This record gives sequence, structure tokens and C-alpha cells, in this order.
Amino acid sequence: MRMFDSEQDAAFREEVRAFFADKLPVRLSDKVRRYMRLSKQDMEDWHAILHARGWLGVSWPVEHGGTGWNATQKFIFEEECCLAHAPRVVPFGITMLAPVLMNFGSPEQQAYYLPRILNGDDWWCQGYSEPNAGSDLASLKCRAVREGDHYVVNGQKTWTTLGQHATHIFCLVRTSTGGKPQEGISFLLIDMATPGIEVRPICLLEGTHEVNEVFFTEVKVPVANLVGEENKGWTYAKYLLTHERTNIAGVGFAEAALHHVKMLAGEIHQSGKPMRDDPLFAARMARVEIALRSLRTTTLRVIASVETGSAPGAESSMLKVLGTQIRQEITDLTKRVLGPQAVPFASEALDEGYNEYFPGNDSARWAAQTYFNNRKLSIYGGSNEVQRTLIARQLLAD
Repeated sequence: MRMFDSEQDAAFREEVRAFFADKLPVRLSDKVRRYMRLSKQDMEDWHAILHARGWLGVSWPVEHGGTGWNATQKFIFEEECCLAHAPRVVPFGITMLAPVLMNFGSPEQQAYYLPRILNGDDWWCQGYSEPNAGSDLASLKCRAVREGDHYVVNGQKTWTTLGQHATHIFCLVRTSTGGKPQEGISFLLIDMATPGIEVRPICLLEGTHEVNEVFFTEVKVPVANLVGEENKGWTYAKYLLTHERTNIAGVGFAEAALHHVKMLAGEIHQSGKPMRDDPLFAARMARVEIALRSLRTTTLRVIASVETGSAPGAESSMLKVLGTQIRQEITDLTKRVLGPQAVPFASEALDEGYNEYFPGNDSARWAAQTYFNNRKLSIYGGSNEVQRTLIARQLLAD
């Protein structure tokens, strides 16, 4: 394992930084830095910029149009993305569905969908969670019954992130009720324009429309849209979740956020001295920085293992738990630095052109929104409580 960049990695990091300096629009980096709401067009613009450079499928093999980068290069790229305040690439097609298609999809599915994911023709969302099947995903009820050359889908999905923009959804559906719950699940690709699909918004605590409910009523899906084998979808779902949990750790996001907190702690004074000089606050900030360095080291260890051909198991759950705890702690520290300024919040404050009504500190506009939004980090992708159980089963079993 390399704790520091090799000469080759250092050169690659400089290449990435030069690209961001040249190609990342200031209007986008400014919106990300200020935690302003990104529009659909903003996300599509950044997608197109990366695709034009050939740097969109960072974990894809070259034969499918990817970069062919090794795991260390991918880590460096994602870290520099966050430090440059680049928009996050919408992950559902690029980093979640694509690996499943590459490993379990048919040649026809790969040839059709993978290029469309890269060039932005298709915008995917994820259909996993249901009202009574979140962390206990195997209890899902959304049913798909085969009728000739189609499946007929009925049921509901919830917490569908950015589903209001999506053209397609990949869904876990129940195709059998016999045996263990995990044994009757299949993985379907569904066009969101199919008759019988309804998307309803869910407004979050901070007032944003990020997630949705999706309802399926007699929705016909071609059998050709089944990924892999019928009733084997649980295997594909677990493979996808391993990738998702590792990404949720968000080392780069945490590094950028911690840098911002340290800057604020030097600028904002309480009781006549900067917050960084308050011993209790300084101790909390030191603890989270130590934890973040530990997370980064663990991530590099996992990367070193991946480079030798191993697949992350319990490690992905560890990264997810620690990473989400760190990111939540940093948002809490941000609110504590800002003090009373962080209390007010208006959803429209995240929109471009909003007249700032918090005098003296731009960070106050988004502190409360970020704090509330990050409460979900320890829940989605499999709650942290469930991840601890998985870690215990995999590492502590006799």
C-alpha cells in the first residue's frame, strides 16, 4: 500500500488539477462551493464536459469506453473533484448500473445501454427501497409477473433520488414468492415513459425536492430487459450495493468540508477569540481530522487490495459507517462555528440569484440545509446499524 503519491501518481494528480482549472466552469464550482442547488442542466453540462475528455467512466474498462484507470488513479480523481468543488457525477448509471451490466448483462444490453449512459442519452434512477422494505430490502413487494414476452409490474418504490429527471429506472422486483425472500427477486430495466408509471415528489426536511415515490400500475416491461437470470437479482443487487457503500464513504467530500470548517474556525470569533482557539471545539475538530485520516488510510488499503484482484467485502461496510459518521460530524461542527447565524433556513436560499439576508457570512445560507440533508447518510445504502451486523457476521464469525 502506498501512503503517499508515487512519482507517476503525482504527475497524474497534476494533470487532473490542470484539467479542472481549464475546463471546470466557475459558475458550477461556485454553486458547489456555496452548496447551492444544481439544476438538471448543470449536472448534464458537467457530465458532457467529462465525457468529452474521456474521463466519465473512471472505473470502466477501456473496451466499454472507460478510462482504464487503476484504483489509485480513480481515488486521486475523485479526491481532486471534491477539492476543486466540481459537481458530483450522477452515480446511478455511471457507477451503479454500469458495473452490473458489465458483469451480468447480456451482450445486447451492454452494447445498447453503456454508450447511452456515457453520452447522456439515458438518465437512470434506482428502484430498490419500498415503504416497508428499506434496510430489510429482501422483504420488497413490488411484483413482476411474466406474461408472454413481457413482465407486468405492479407496486411502489420510494426515496428514488432524482427520479423526476430520469428516463429509466433499474428495479428490484419480486418474480417468485417461494423459498427464501432473497431467492425470488429479479433485476429489471424499465423505461420511465412506459404507461402506468407515476412519479410523485417527496419534499425533504430542508424543503428540497431530491427524492420521489414511483408507482407502477400494470407496467409492461419486455423480458429482454431482465438482467441476468430470473430470481437471481439479489446477487446483482448485493454487487451494486458494494460499489454504492464504498462511494458513500466520501473521503474527498469530507476533506473539502473539513478544510472549510477550519477556515471558518479561524475567521469567526466568539467571546473575543477565534473558534479554533476554543479548547473543546479544537478537540472535536482534531478528533474528526484523525478519524478522517484513518478513513483515508483504510480506503487506500482497500484500493491496494482491489488492485491485486480482490473484491471488497466487510471493508465496504466499514468505509460506509465511518465515512458517514465523519461527514455528519463535520456538518455539526460547521453549525457550531456559525452559532446563531446557522439557525435560520429558507429553501429558496439555495437558488441562484437569491438575495443573501445573512450579513457577513455566506456559509450561513447553507449550513442548516447541509446538516439536515446529511442526516440521511447513515441510512441510505443500508443503514449503519445493518452494516455493523454485516461486519460482525463476516469478520467475527467462528
